[in-house]
This record gives sequence, structure tokens and C-alpha cells, in this order.
Amino acid sequence: MGKLAKGSVVVLVGTRKGAFAFRSDQKRKKWSVEGPWFAGTHVHHVIRDARTGGLIAAVNNGWFGGDVHRSADWGKTWKGSDGGVRYPAESGLSVTRIWHVQPGRASEPGVVYAGVEPAGLFRSGDGGATWEEVKGLNQHASREKWTPGGGGLMLHTIVLPEENPKRMYIAISAAGVFRSDDGGATWQPRNNNTRADFAPDKMPEVGQCVHKLVAAKGSADLLYQQNHCGVYRSESGGDDWTDISEGLPSRFGFPMWVNPRDSKMLWVLPHVGAEMRAFAKGVVVAYRSANGGKTWQKQTRGLPAKNAYLTVLRDAMSGDACDSPGVYFGTETGELFFSRNEGNDWSLLADLLPPVMSVEAAVV
Repeated sequence: MGKLAKGSVVVLVGTRKGAFAFRSDQKRKKWSVEGPWFAGTHVHHVIRDARTGGLIAAVNNGWFGGDVHRSADWGKTWKGSDGGVRYPAESGLSVTRIWHVQPGRASEPGVVYAGVEPAGLFRSGDGGATWEEVKGLNQHASREKWTPGGGGLMLHTIVLPEENPKRMYIAISAAGVFRSDDGGATWQPRNNNTRADFAPDKMPEVGQCVHKLVAAKGSADLLYQQNHCGVYRSESGGDDWTDISEGLPSRFGFPMWVNPRDSKMLWVLPHVGAEMRAFAKGVVVAYRSANGGKTWQKQTRGLPAKNAYLTVLRDAMSGDACDSPGVYFGTETGELFFSRNEGNDWSLLADLLPPVMSVEAAVV
């Protein structure tokens, strides 16, 4: 990709046949593309480490398994871990896929986290070279109650609030949201008032199928989640959740994103439901709330209006931090849509990509 100019907007896209990087200036009218990296291989997630400027990718090979790879030269070269991401032999568990990677906070150089299947959390203290499991979560007393969602039993979201260096959140499908207040030593379920309509107990302590968890910038307590059974907001760090699904056409969807400049502005992409995981009636619609989910506004301008039975996966939506934030989402059929003006107008950034698994946008 070459040297990135300061202020460049970069959109990193993980797909089932490699990873791609799209680059523009903050006008976001002309884009260049680099890739595919790891051609032919599943890249479940790729993200930029703001601390170093490097890239970190969750790469899963059907023959050789999964590993976390790092690049210090914007994809020119990549390096895997020294010993893989593995459960201890005595656990009886074997990592089948790595779903999500998350660089640590600015205050913890070298720290990287990974979420895996079967659900577990791993930590690296040396930038991803070596890994160890986070036992407080992986050996949690509720583990026997964790069950696979439609995509498997995976830990797919890791949230590290900058405002509280000891607090961490993770999300597991299907187990729910968990929070640590001591840097990962101990964990507590945080699923109060979120539904599990598919289970005999509709409001369990553990067992919810959260699809995506996001934190509002500037607060360690304000969270949103897109769940299998609704959209929710918490202003108490997950101690309690408020259902904010009213005004949406469906309670079901996968991704969501919160404006880093406005903690009450968020987007979701509702799908029909578990039996039809696509936009309703073939019409692609984004929904934006400007008031923390109290009301929702349809956004369709520039999006396909017919015969578009598209699916957007849980990590396949992101946004940038420009003055007018851009919003991006990719589909399982290889389209990458974006908006330069908070969803008021949409355009097709790329087409005919492999199935999109993750989208991460950043201003460098």
C-alpha cells in the first residue's frame, strides 16, 4: 500500500478468500485498493493497531487451523504467532477458529486479545507473538450453560473502555455479555433484562445470543447490543439493559456501530429473522438513531431497493472518525457500501468481493 499520509481513511475488509485494504483521503471520493492478503484463506477479522500503525488479523485455514498474524509494513509481510493460540491439553478443548482480535489500550503496549471458538478469550503481552488463555473467563462456572449459536460457540466481541483500564467486556454466542472489573481475573454475566426467546427460560442469567456489543466512546458504562432477540442499551455497564427495539421492523440483526463523535447516534441493519437472515423483501435498509435508540430513522438513499436479499455479518459494519463520520458495511455476496454523511446517502465502494466477514475503518 505504501506510506499512508496523515489523515488517510483506511477500510480493512476481511473475507472468506483473504483480506483487502481500501484507502482514501477524508473526502472519501476516490479509493485505492490493496490485496488480497492471505489469498484463498478465511480472514475472520483484520484491524489496525492504533498504537503501532501495524495490522493484526485472525486467519483461519481449513487445513492448518487458525492463527493471529501481524504486519508492521501494511501487509507487505506477515508473521504468525510463535506457538499458535491453543487451549491447554488438559482442558480437552481445541481451538477451531479465531473470530476476533482486539489491540489493547494505549496504556498497555504489546497487549492483544483474541476471541476463539469454542468460546474463549486469549491474551498476548508481546504484540501477538505468544498467547495464553484468560482462565477467569475460560473456566467460568457457567461454562456448561454456554451453547452454540447458528455460527458455532464463539467469543466474537471484545470491548476495552479507555475510560476504565481495569474494565473489559466480551460477548459470546450463545452465552451473553460478560464483564470484568479487575483486568480479566474474574468475570460476571451482564444479561439482565435481555431476552432468550428460543430457550425455556426467557430471561436467564446466562444463555442469551448476543450478536454484537459496542461501547460508546467517552464512557465505560454506556453500551449497546444487537441481540438475536432485540436491540438494547445499557447505561450501567451492563448491570441492566433497556429494550430499544421499538420502531425497528425486526428484533433480529447482526452488526451495529456507534458514532465516535456522538454517543447517542448508532446504526443497525435489521434482517427478517433466524430463519431468513437477510433484508426484508429484498430492500436494503439501514436504521439510524440520534437519541440512543428512543427513535429510529430509515436510511435507504443509494441502497438497493429490490431483489437484494443480502446478509451482513456481525463484524461487517464499522465507521470512521472524520468530521462527518463515514459508515461502512459489507455483505456475504461481496458488496461493500459506504456513506460519507452519517448514512444520509450511500454508495457502492466495491463489488464482487468474496463474502465479507469483517469491516474496520480508521483514520490514520
